[in-house]
Amino acid sequence: MTSSRTPEFEALRLALTQLYPTLIIPPIPSKQTIGDYAIKQAKAKEDAAMIARRRRMLQTFLNRNRAAPHPPRTKHVFHRFLDGDVSWTEIMHSPPLSNLPKNILKAPAHNPTDPSASPAYAALPNPSAAHPLRRPDQRFLDSEAFTNKFAAHLSGPMEKVTRRTMKQYAQDHMDLGAAWNGFSLNEHGELSSAIERTGQAIDTTYMSTTRLLQDLEQNWQEPLHEYSQFAGIIRKLLTYRHQKHVQLEMTQDALEARRDSLGELEKSEREARRLEEALGRGRVASPSGLSPRPSVSTDGSSTSVNGNGSGDGEEGQSTADGEDGAKDREEDRERDRETEEDRDPGALSYTLHGMMDADPETARRNGISKTRENISQLEDALHLSAQDLKYASSTIQADLDRFQRQKVADLREMAISMARSHRDWCKKNLEAWEEAKREIAKIPEHPNRARPEQPQSPRAGPSMPASVPAPTPRRDSTATVNGR
Repeated sequence: MTSSRTPEFEALRLALTQLYPTLIIPPIPSKQTIGDYAIKQAKAKEDAAMIARRRRMLQTFLNRNRAAPHPPRTKHVFHRFLDGDVSWTEIMHSPPLSNLPKNILKAPAHNPTDPSASPAYAALPNPSAAHPLRRPDQRFLDSEAFTNKFAAHLSGPMEKVTRRTMKQYAQDHMDLGAAWNGFSLNEHGELSSAIERTGQAIDTTYMSTTRLLQDLEQNWQEPLHEYSQFAGIIRKLLTYRHQKHVQLEMTQDALEARRDSLGELEKSEREARRLEEALGRGRVASPSGLSPRPSVSTDGSSTSVNGNGSGDGEEGQSTADGEDGAKDREEDRERDRETEEDRDPGALSYTLHGMMDADPETARRNGISKTRENISQLEDALHLSAQDLKYASSTIQADLDRFQRQKVADLREMAISMARSHRDWCKKNLEAWEEAKREIAKIPEHPNRARPEQPQSPRAGPSMPASVPAPTPRRDSTATVNGR
């Protein structure tokens, strides 16, 4: 076994979960609780039983990883970890661990360290594990419900009963054996020997029970605790797949929103073009320069509206006529502007937008171009997300099936090991109690108890008359029990 420290085992397991997030990575033994340190204090690190237990469980972790169907990149990291000549710091700062992304949800599910991954992964959202799904997969809902039920049963009554049995069963036999051995010192003769032999049988039961509990701890309690940890690992695996599914739905929603936004921008662009075409036709129909409009004087002669022409009228009359003509032209332009705005309702908003934006046409077209780029990126991200979800679903389901087969085989071995341990325990106890029984049989019977009648052989001599009583054995005070 490798001489790596426990923090390095924890870092290795974390790295394996990030390298391949769709596989069930075996657990490592849980850390010592604060309560254990408070009770044992300085002796917690020197507890031989605890150290041996952690060694066994770490060895189980290594054995399971060695037999697991991990990809080659994971095997490479695992083998370098077992190599005593390579430090863990060097492994962490070299590929593939150095290529791990900060967020595995924005990386390919089949290979998060792929350096040639599409940049569209950056456009994927980062959903929460509690985000609900609109269309959940019933298979994984059933798997999650079964895992929760399995974990509740293991971490609930099963582990509690096992811990209570491990703590109390052997201690009771040790106290009982000491009491019987002390009691034998107060008696003598066959009774003392029988009591002593009974105490020795209880001591043998205590020692065999201690051995039984050691076997149960190694072959039953530790695997049971490991499978309660497996339940938590499977829940995290299903959470990863749930987040990938939510990621797909959120990407679909974002893509639909961008497409709607693009439709609105293109509609505004079409309205702006229609407005420009209408304004262009208006400029062609009415030239920019205005020709002088003739006006009629009071005496019927024609004069110029700008007052520069000469007529039969006086100069004051010509000035008044020029002012009236200017007012008429202003009213005509106002009517033309109102008619143009009535013909195109978007003209007013376009005018206001032009007042706020120095170049609204360029800004609008830039927005359309940027939205189209976002849509293209989201389409690529949606395709990648769909592929990741399909891969994660198939891989996780296959690994769950493999884990189920492994669990059935392990539980079978656990049950066989428990039966074998109890069989050996019963054999050893049977031998001790048979010896105690033989010693107990040497105790004389109670003097006041009638002996069982012995059947007479037909060839025996004449029997005694019924009126003659059988001889009574002599009472021996040393053969009494408790003075009776």
